[in-house]
Amino acid sequence: MIKIHSRCNLACDYCYMYEMVDQSWRDQPMVMTEEIFIDTCRGIADHVSRFEIPAVSLVFHGGEPLLAGHSRFEFFARHAREQLGPRVEVRLGVQTNGVLIDEEFLRICDQWDVVIGVSIDGGRDAHDRHRKSRRGDGSFDDVARGVTQLRKHRNNRLFGGLLCTIDLANDPIQTYEELLAFRPPGVDFLLPHSNWQSPPPGKIEDQAAAPYAEWLIPIFDHWYGAPELDTQIRLFDDIIRVLLGGEGRGISVGLTPIQVAIIETDGTLEQVDSLKSTFAGATRIVTIADMGMGDRLNHALWDPGIVARQIGSAALSDTCMSCSLRDICGGGDYVHRYRADTGFRNPSVYCSDLAALIRHIKARLEDDLDKVTIK
Repeated sequence: MIKIHSRCNLACDYCYMYEMVDQSWRDQPMVMTEEIFIDTCRGIADHVSRFEIPAVSLVFHGGEPLLAGHSRFEFFARHAREQLGPRVEVRLGVQTNGVLIDEEFLRICDQWDVVIGVSIDGGRDAHDRHRKSRRGDGSFDDVARGVTQLRKHRNNRLFGGLLCTIDLANDPIQTYEELLAFRPPGVDFLLPHSNWQSPPPGKIEDQAAAPYAEWLIPIFDHWYGAPELDTQIRLFDDIIRVLLGGEGRGISVGLTPIQVAIIETDGTLEQVDSLKSTFAGATRIVTIADMGMGDRLNHALWDPGIVARQIGSAALSDTCMSCSLRDICGGGDYVHRYRADTGFRNPSVYCSDLAALIRHIKARLEDDLDKVTIK
């Protein structure tokens, strides 16, 4: 994940980058230079060659990555293809708030095969409650315009899907149907980045309650019971895949080792940026100052924070280890386990929600499997 721009044109009140404890974004250059990007690609090429990695995904991120502008964004996409393409299969993507999507960005993404994901929290009322412009007005109309342009583009492979942060104040089925109106190939429902120090809305008074499961279960039943698949929902797909003996693709459930590194606008290598919601400096990886990017990527594999996310169940708390859902839940998102006195060796702050959701999905699967079992 490459941070090509460290600032944003929205002021979302739940943003882990700008509104939580780690404010290191203030010290980052506003935009990544072409020189740093070239060095970054050179280091990635060295890393994938050394370890014979067959494919690599580069996601342009921010802040808001499209603030980098058309010409610089095109340089990044073109150079990644030209420098890495001969060595490794390259998958390019960009995660954007959608406000700046226009025909020129779509042309660039079409030419250089950059898949676009857009963050949107539902219809106008649901979205505008949190995702406001710097002036304080809602951003839905601008985002919807951008998503509509993306959806109508002649190359339908550009549309990667929608990312929605859950808000318990929104009706779940209405939110889901408002997202489906954009005909996305996939939807990612994101639990708000919270932890035991800063519990999420709806769990502050009663952390044993499961309001997020209660919000997600109606969507699952609607999605699972539809006569035809409306869209992919990664959280549900991952739970089903792990229940059936496979591996999840994300970091919300399962014990799959993390495979994400962050490169900031100044070229600094860090852990996944959602850790900024826990404490200042949580994303830091200790490296030697004069190391090149390839050596830093290699060295990072031995960083204690990275190791903890590679060793599966060995990193879980005693509570998780004794739980029957351990291998399915995997302790939940690592970020959501944080407590100041015990670090990350805790159950997820969403433990009760994950348990209720997994058990519900498991029951639905078992019921259907029973119906087709030959007796």
